[in-house]
Amino acid sequence: MRVYSFLPSATEMVYALGLGDQLCGVTNECDYPPDARSKPVVVQSLLDPTTMRQDEIDWRVVDDMSHGHGLYRINRDVLLKYRPDVIITQELCDVCSVSLRDVLKTVSELSTQCTVLSLKPGGLEGMLQDILTVGAACGVKEKAEELTDSLRRRIAAIRDAAVGLPRRRVFCVEWYDPLFAAGHWVPEMVALAGGLEVLGRPGEVSRRASWPEVIRADPELILLIPCGFGADRAVSDAELLTRLEGWDELKAVRDGEVYAADGSAYFSRPGPRLVDGLELLAKVIHPEVFGREVDPRRVVRLGARTYDVST
Repeated sequence: MRVYSFLPSATEMVYALGLGDQLCGVTNECDYPPDARSKPVVVQSLLDPTTMRQDEIDWRVVDDMSHGHGLYRINRDVLLKYRPDVIITQELCDVCSVSLRDVLKTVSELSTQCTVLSLKPGGLEGMLQDILTVGAACGVKEKAEELTDSLRRRIAAIRDAAVGLPRRRVFCVEWYDPLFAAGHWVPEMVALAGGLEVLGRPGEVSRRASWPEVIRADPELILLIPCGFGADRAVSDAELLTRLEGWDELKAVRDGEVYAADGSAYFSRPGPRLVDGLELLAKVIHPEVFGREVDPRRVVRLGARTYDVST
């Protein structure tokens, strides 16, 4: 079976289901597992966020989409060389991957018979259902059931251990400039880990937040998870927030409870590693219960200097 993934989270699902050898094409953003980088690139982002400021990225996205311009380009030559049996895409966010409209148009122009799976997870359960959908379409239904059962057990372990714990007020920052509060599955993850997301809304899209809102909410803990970026960029861009008036007066800042995480790996992509993100959140929100040892490549703590949360 020839499978094409048009988004990084689907690529992670395909590999987790043991189908890496059947993956014929990925996006230029597919970087996990490392073997994904060896696959032909069939979807190319037209933006290079590594060379742009956050406000520049936001302006370019808004401008392109307001003019009906897509943010991704499909390489039809790759699809023609190895005609797809299954294409996995999504319709949750046109900023995160090529639009479903463009995918269907391309498939119709190629005159190929293939199954187009459009994923639209509404939360952790939605992500698990997407794994089952991909598994069924690719002929590995039992493997998908085993994987989702395993992920459900890990989710339940965090949820059960957090029962009765004090709900710490958390603000998960999905973008700094302009300021966005994380939505979709992130508030749900915070709740499962024993927290209360004070600005993000469970099950709703990430939303623009005002700085006065943050001041009024006065979170006890701030988690910096800029969409599509790793922990290093989350830290290096933090000055966009730390220079705002009133930053030093926030309870989270006064108490040294500001963390930066690899948002791309553990929070932005609705794939199996969301459960890793949940486990990271639990350690950050309630280290007295879930432990303090965290890989500093995943989560770092901000203060006078950057340091591992285990210190």
